[in-house]
Amino acid sequence: MLWARFQHGGRVRFGTVEEDVVQLHEGGMFEGAQPTGERLPVSDIAWLAPCEPSKLIALWNNFYALAAKQGLAIPAEPLYFIKGANSYWAHLQPIRAPASYTGKVLFEGELGVVIGKKCKDVSEADAAQCIFGYTCVNDVTALDVIQRDPSFPQWTRAKSFDTFGVFGPVIATGLDPLGLSVRTIVDGKERQNYPVSDMIFKPAQIVSQISREVTLNPGDVITCGTSLGVGSLKPDCTVEVAIAGIGVLRNEYR
Repeated sequence: MLWARFQHGGRVRFGTVEEDVVQLHEGGMFEGAQPTGERLPVSDIAWLAPCEPSKLIALWNNFYALAAKQGLAIPAEPLYFIKGANSYWAHLQPIRAPASYTGKVLFEGELGVVIGKKCKDVSEADAAQCIFGYTCVNDVTALDVIQRDPSFPQWTRAKSFDTFGVFGPVIATGLDPLGLSVRTIVDGKERQNYPVSDMIFKPAQIVSQISREVTLNPGDVITCGTSLGVGSLKPDCTVEVAIAGIGVLRNEYR
């Protein structure tokens, strides 16, 4: 199923997407969702981020191919940072170039894991039961900020500009994540195309290991890191993160 969250008629609603129609639900997306019988054309809704995370956790150096190209050691545990809630952004909403920053801004197409129930200290075997589904992520990055001060790598700052945490358009349930591929297309040209199976830490491992340190809540998003092909965004370009079985996350960069 493909779960979406959106505005319609001045209200925030949610439901399941079937081709070009949304079946509205009430209750909670992660527990107790019930169809209302109402149906809307997708063309009539304003997309929102498909959930409201209490935190968005993002991994670095989690793909063998990228680690090999950059000469990075394989990490012993997930390496991650957190993107600020101000950065959360939705399908079709324009990514804004920061007025205070003139350096490179990168796209990073990624798979996002959406937590479905509260979990703390879960085993890897039980972690899969805590995953509600998967979404597309564009982990936008102000690259030149990270090493601007040699004494303190500024990952959170570089990743948390307004509009830099883009995810959606939907959350897909019932997928085998290791059979997926992530594609990133900029102005119609494919820039990334890599298999999720190349991950160093797989989704259940990620959830289990992070839950040892951080309590994960329903709606939290863990973005699994990116692989080869990351590049710069140029003004007025259109960037798409496409994952078959989930959909296409599309935004203009302004």
